[in-house]
Amino acid sequence: MTSILDAILAEKRKQIVKLKENMTGVQIPVQHKKRSFIKRLQKEEHLSIIAEFKRASPSKGDMNVNMNVQNQALNYVHFGAAAISILTDTPFFKGSFSDLAAGREAVDVPILCKDFIIDEVQISKAKMVGADLILLIVAALEQSRLLELSHFAMEQGLEVLMEVHNEAEMEIALKSRAKLIGVNNRDLKSFKVDLSITETLGPIIRKEGAFLISESGIKSFEDVQRVTAAGANGILVGGAFMEADNLEELFKEMKHVHIGGD
Repeated sequence: MTSILDAILAEKRKQIVKLKENMTGVQIPVQHKKRSFIKRLQKEEHLSIIAEFKRASPSKGDMNVNMNVQNQALNYVHFGAAAISILTDTPFFKGSFSDLAAGREAVDVPILCKDFIIDEVQISKAKMVGADLILLIVAALEQSRLLELSHFAMEQGLEVLMEVHNEAEMEIALKSRAKLIGVNNRDLKSFKVDLSITETLGPIIRKEGAFLISESGIKSFEDVQRVTAAGANGILVGGAFMEADNLEELFKEMKHVHIGGD
């Protein structure tokens, strides 16, 4: 049976053919300004929030399809986001590289290109439109390919958030010496969410010296307490922020938590 992840990757391979055609002969600009999310984490005593902009998802369908990315990005930063994640996948999340470029124009915090990256051309495009970090999903890549793409991104001056969901994937990320590991509480094959994934993997990741970001399913102060108790340095929140009736209050609720759950 084909999983949602399999369907996304199959479509992504088709898109990459077109992207390579469009990128042929394009000069990637040199980014002189470095916006390091890792350096922010090194200095931060409170939980860092990566606020995500996404218009839709396979699990929720359409959210705020017509929302202005620049306005939302400015709100995120104003309310305390340390970084912003912007979806660039079109078929399943209704995002685009244009969204990322627009977000880059609006804010000066690190921006994560959130996509299913399986080819160098996607990394080059992400850098071209202003990304500071990229996401590499262990479940989507062979180990050798994961390392190739990670090295390529770092050569381009980009940081890498390496995403895992289970112990086997975590071991691969740790062996790669990833500095920034995201634990996705959502199973990308079934799209079910379980915060206990962070509780299980988090302490091991922190013990090995990597920074830990808990992703997906975080909607309340209680959720934040659970993942910070497991060692999370940061959280990645999308749906809850995109659908919030009072974005400022939700940020206040989640933001002022000391690392370690103090």
